[in-house]
Amino acid sequence: MTALSVLDLSPIIEGSDASQSLANSLDLARHAERLGYKRYWLAEHHNMPGIASAATAVVIAHVAGGTRTIRVGAGGIMLPNHSPLVIAEQFGTLAALHPGRIDLGLGRAPGTDMGTARALRRNLEAGVDNFPQDVVELMGYFQPAGEGQRIRAVPGEGQNVPIWILGSSLYGAQLAAMLGLPYAFASHFAPAELDHALDIYRSRFQPSEQLDKPHVMLGLNVFAAPTDAEARLLFTSLQQAFVNLRTGRPGRLPPPVENYDRDLDPMAKTMLGQALSCAVVGSPETVRQGIDAFVRRTGADELMVTAQIFDHAARVRSFEILAEAHKSLSQAA
Repeated sequence: MTALSVLDLSPIIEGSDASQSLANSLDLARHAERLGYKRYWLAEHHNMPGIASAATAVVIAHVAGGTRTIRVGAGGIMLPNHSPLVIAEQFGTLAALHPGRIDLGLGRAPGTDMGTARALRRNLEAGVDNFPQDVVELMGYFQPAGEGQRIRAVPGEGQNVPIWILGSSLYGAQLAAMLGLPYAFASHFAPAELDHALDIYRSRFQPSEQLDKPHVMLGLNVFAAPTDAEARLLFTSLQQAFVNLRTGRPGRLPPPVENYDRDLDPMAKTMLGQALSCAVVGSPETVRQGIDAFVRRTGADELMVTAQIFDHAARVRSFEILAEAHKSLSQAA
């Protein structure tokens, strides 16, 4: 049965702050571990008032230190923002602290606007065009140091840190296939190229030391509640946040509102329908049917589930309902 994992953007909700958001992330990770989720990933975003995971490696350390068995990682690190050596040292340190539990997903987008990207990098000459070379350089730092090697990642060298390529276009699919790495597609917010990317990755995959056959993880929004109506209400927080972001008004995660889409203009409705088409929203039975249909259509090896839910208790309950639905499907299979 397809494995379930969690993608946490560590949302900062209206009326709260980053401290509470990070505490909620650890609490959710502990619940996810108890419920049998495979991984708990956090994502790098910058200059985003509603996301608390900008210092991604630090938040991963926070979550991994407060859990025992669940794999914890980055979904992902935006590599053009960093030197490969620094990331090798950071994740080598995490792997030394938490052996066998750390994942490193890599993306080539800045995770922010271009002005903030300049502030992060200081210059953009070594940007997204160098992404393949940077990935290979980073992978090299995790290998045992060779004789006479002058630049080493300590901690890092010889560490078994699985590397994933993240993407929302065909570029990442091609690179992951060429390098023989697992591939995570951001279908939870950019599903347009999903089918084409999967076809490219699977058809062009070249086995590597890390992986002998293609392995795909797909992002999926899941908003689960006791009834369809309650789940649809929870979903309106994400809908509002997307409209705010796409219209240049990013902010903290807003509370849900009744009948949000009733008064939306047609362009906003179309945008939401496209961007959030990979979403399962509803009661336990609706969720069970939805994830079953999504897996059957895509052949996903893993689902990376995200849920931007305003109320933390409702968010935890959503992941509990999903875990129960997944268990039911596993037993039926």
